[in-house]
Amino acid sequence: MKNWLLITVFSLSLTGCAFNSIFINYPSQIAPVKAQLNTNEPIKAADGIADNISGADGLLYAQEAGRVAQIAGDFEASKIYYQHAVSAYLKFDDKATLSASDVGATTSSLFLNDNVIPYRGPGYERIMLHQYQALNYLLSGDQEGALVEVRRSNNLQSSEQARYQKSNESVQAIANGTIDAEMDKLDQAAGSVSSSFLNAYSYYITGVLHEVLGEPNDAFIDYRKAAQISPHNAYLQKDLVRLAKQLSMPQADEFEKRWGKTKLAKKDQGEVIILVERGFVDEKQSLTVPFRINDNWQTASLATYSFHSHPVTKGKITGLGKTLTASPIANIDALALTALKEELPAALMRQAARVYAKSEMARNVRSDSKSRKNETDFGAIAMQIFNVVTEQADRRSWLTLPKQAQIARSYLDQGQYSLKLDTSIPSNIEIKSGRTTLVWIIDTGNYTRFYSIII
Repeated sequence: MKNWLLITVFSLSLTGCAFNSIFINYPSQIAPVKAQLNTNEPIKAADGIADNISGADGLLYAQEAGRVAQIAGDFEASKIYYQHAVSAYLKFDDKATLSASDVGATTSSLFLNDNVIPYRGPGYERIMLHQYQALNYLLSGDQEGALVEVRRSNNLQSSEQARYQKSNESVQAIANGTIDAEMDKLDQAAGSVSSSFLNAYSYYITGVLHEVLGEPNDAFIDYRKAAQISPHNAYLQKDLVRLAKQLSMPQADEFEKRWGKTKLAKKDQGEVIILVERGFVDEKQSLTVPFRINDNWQTASLATYSFHSHPVTKGKITGLGKTLTASPIANIDALALTALKEELPAALMRQAARVYAKSEMARNVRSDSKSRKNETDFGAIAMQIFNVVTEQADRRSWLTLPKQAQIARSYLDQGQYSLKLDTSIPSNIEIKSGRTTLVWIIDTGNYTRFYSIII
């Protein structure tokens, strides 16, 4: 018993783990931060998060801190936090480097739970990290810097999928009724989302930047990719009709027949493009699952979702002389669900190894106890308690992301407007002739923030 515990403690010391998520689930840690974001002083929520950036889960905390600063309108601070996260991802990409802490984390996970393993994050989070960094640059007036980030985001949508497919080739499929049922639930809840690595919201922002920077061909390509992922968005459809006509593309007539004619700007009109983000992405729940590996039944705690998420309402945007209804372009919940489904087979294999390791620990303790007659089996009792306490699902994920992203777009006469989302407090924006005003609305539930820039 003493030897097994020494291995575990030594491994934990190598990971530099602060025990943040090993025994206390991550959603409960981040709940006060989300509550603070629903007040008029959201930046205070970043203080406690930033303190954890140097730890084993530094990537996750850097993403959260960057998002908190961004929601609060501190785009420069957000850039710095996001850069910490980018650097952490690049370190994970360096396959040639395997440190003692990596070995320690993997070893520790066999005796505790997956929360010991440093957080790498699913591919969709990395893609959104660059997308949000692009918005930081854009709202700071650096259009070229923003374009660099969204291009990185788009490139990652291919490379992250390739990385996942390669890493998943060696993962053994597990035949189990509970797991199969859970996979079916994840499929149904994700809807039409077939891959967590394809994000129409990211493609749309790239398309907008290409278009305002005078690159309509590139904009058309990105809008079309976005429309393939989100085929029912009417604003995307109109964008494709407009650009196909403008570029004299062979698909122009087909698009116009399918989606109707599109309006063009009149004299002295400018354009408004509105990005609406609503709520917070769902948090993972814990599921205890019996499963079988090589005909042996085991039990493990795995992450899942509740599947009872409340639907998101389409935003009603008023104050523009007409009411615009925002249309969903990306369900971040669905991306998270799909990412979990993609990760589930590998997570089950780690659980199988962990169950075996813990059973070996218990067997050794029992064998040691049998050699000492007439003694209370404190070791076996302690082992049972240890196994129960440490069997915790890995519920870590980027929880300050929005639940859903929506878009709206229209031409308006030049002038000042008082914009509202549903019943929010109005926010003033300006429309200039021949220019585009980008409005980013972040609705965290009880508080709505508006950021705008003329590009």
